[in-house]
Amino acid sequence: MSTGTFILGETGDAAAPAADASLVKDTTTQDFSADVLEASREVPVLVDFWAPWCGPCRELTPVLERAVTKAKGKVKLVKMNIDDHPQIPGQLGIQSIPAVLAFKNGQPLDGFMGALPESQVMAFIERIAGPVGPSDTEKTLEAADQALADNNHSGAASLYSAVLQAEPDNMTALGGLVRCFVTLGELAQARGLFAGLTAAQEQDPAIVGARAALDLASQAERLGQPDDLRGRLEANPDDHQTRFDLALALNGSGDRSGAVDQLLEIVRRNRGWNDEAARKQLVQFFEAWGVSDPATIAGRQRLSALLFS
Repeated sequence: MSTGTFILGETGDAAAPAADASLVKDTTTQDFSADVLEASREVPVLVDFWAPWCGPCRELTPVLERAVTKAKGKVKLVKMNIDDHPQIPGQLGIQSIPAVLAFKNGQPLDGFMGALPESQVMAFIERIAGPVGPSDTEKTLEAADQALADNNHSGAASLYSAVLQAEPDNMTALGGLVRCFVTLGELAQARGLFAGLTAAQEQDPAIVGARAALDLASQAERLGQPDDLRGRLEANPDDHQTRFDLALALNGSGDRSGAVDQLLEIVRRNRGWNDEAARKQLVQFFEAWGVSDPATIAGRQRLSALLFS
């Protein structure tokens, strides 16, 4: 049996998508044979042994549900509460939880103990059931992201909207649609998309990044044209507030590299100005642009070189 290590963290079940009832179910001692042994003769069945008092179990179960849903029928998930049904886990030698056993053709095949990240759970499923390609939703989101990067805003918005129509709680699609409106300058419509989000949804990385992008665009909208700010800066190169405003305006006009240049110049001239406002603004830029954006990668490298040289 393979094992994995894991660091406990706080997660909310509300962030997990609804499990597919045809792929995920709870079982009992009486139903175990039909739900697991017989069912595994058609497709492999993962059995999640858990208990309500087990913190790592609460971490793992939504991860399992997401992974099984992504596998699109190549495996099923059956959950067994060992407090209510101790006989079968006892017979199988389950001594600690969370524990996951994979059954195939009526026999236990492989398993793991401890909470694993989704990538490792997906790797486990592929080892049991074969390669699992990206879902239709993931393909659509990838196409939408590419359309947005290519400045095809209407195409990107259409694709994000299609995902939201099928999955209203898909925060990646919602965040992408917000970015479309931000890029088009439709800030009021972008703000409206945040209405009704739960506290857990507000913390989704896609929503955090989209809100940061909206906040930056709102700031830029109030600052005026970059050329006016450049004129003021030429008259006084040590006017850090004007340089800071210029960075925001440049970002608002799509010049990410120029925005980074201006903020790094403030850091170079006076790192502690306004409680390190320039460095903090750079961090907000990186959050809004996304960790894989070329401007984020280059900006982080330049900031690190400046701070630690």
